[in-house]
Amino acid sequence: METFLVGGAVRDRLLGRPVSERDYVVVGATPEVMEARGFRPVGRDFPVFLHPQTHEEYALARTERKTARGYHGFSFNASPEVTLHEDLARRDLTINAMAESVDGRLIDPFDGRRALEERLLRHVSDAFVEDPVRLLRVARLAAQLAPWGFRIAPETEAMLRELVRNGEVDALVPERIWAECEKALASPAPVRFFQTLRDTGALKVLFPEISSLFGVPQPSRYHPEIDAGVHTFMVLEQATRLSTASEVRFAALVHDLGKGDTPAEILPGHRGHEERGVVRIRALAERLRIPNRYRDLAIRVSRHHGLVHRLFELRPKTVVKLLEAIDALRRPEGLEPFLQAVEADYRGRGGGFADRPYPQADALRRAAEAVAGVSAQPLLDAGLDGAALGEALRRERIRTVAALDLQPPRSEAGS
Repeated sequence: METFLVGGAVRDRLLGRPVSERDYVVVGATPEVMEARGFRPVGRDFPVFLHPQTHEEYALARTERKTARGYHGFSFNASPEVTLHEDLARRDLTINAMAESVDGRLIDPFDGRRALEERLLRHVSDAFVEDPVRLLRVARLAAQLAPWGFRIAPETEAMLRELVRNGEVDALVPERIWAECEKALASPAPVRFFQTLRDTGALKVLFPEISSLFGVPQPSRYHPEIDAGVHTFMVLEQATRLSTASEVRFAALVHDLGKGDTPAEILPGHRGHEERGVVRIRALAERLRIPNRYRDLAIRVSRHHGLVHRLFELRPKTVVKLLEAIDALRRPEGLEPFLQAVEADYRGRGGGFADRPYPQADALRRAAEAVAGVSAQPLLDAGLDGAALGEALRRERIRTVAALDLQPPRSEAGS
């Protein structure tokens, strides 16, 4: 029985990245031996165990054979005769097919270290095209390793396209799609994930709502980049600059989904795209089982980003309604994520918008703080209650916003 550190931990140590988790492969053991040594079995499809003290994962060395379409369409052999080389040969990328012995010796049968030095994401073998999850993993790694200058090897990108052509990608389950997407959103360059999906044809299959934005024109006055899909990726890049929160980045990504089905006769305008976008966000969230916190922020941004852009044109009454609509009075902690996504929309376009000031955000923060300071106590002391109290409180809030006299350094509009 021999134990080896494998996969991402070896890769990240060689790259100088922090190692967040360690996985091990065990050669020459059986499930019975592992359990006798105190390991707890957790693998559903093949033998995986948790260490009794560290709780790190230890998997028996295995080979696999394709038996059906999709991620689960494999049969596995995890007998004690399976070698380390055979186990590493079934892995996706050469940089993930390295192992380290207990004495620190590197085992690298597929030149993973050379691929690290060349900054290449390259597949191990032709079996790569048997597992559709590998497309998502490569796209996600491209996003996570972007600061190190990694690119996908041309021959591997061809295999990613083959996964789309042969229909394997169609078999991906919603939970796995979202799991990889969420990891990508938290990465240093999430746009690389979605760009890889688009380059390989997978965006149209997995995220048709986003794919449909490409080729859709927008008014050049507000969008020098013209294309709604290009704008969407630019917005995601700006959201990545402004926030590390995955929810903010997701909201930025889907804020304009309603432009994907704008009636042709009103193009390049997109009247009503905000509410059309809400419908598409709900459908996307339901299909991929996206958590409610992502969905709800995205809906608020889709529905109200245009109003924030036009904030200095709004009457005080409308500003108060906006604050109520985005729930900034009951849940003030939600205002900043909302504003970050909206600001990303403003900055994510051509023509130098990325470096322009966005005074609307500070103005709405001021308004929210002022409105939050309006107390209902004097109205209660005056004997008001029920609907009368609510109406009087709103009037006080409107007067407070009016007194702020919100004015821009210069008017900036657009959506």
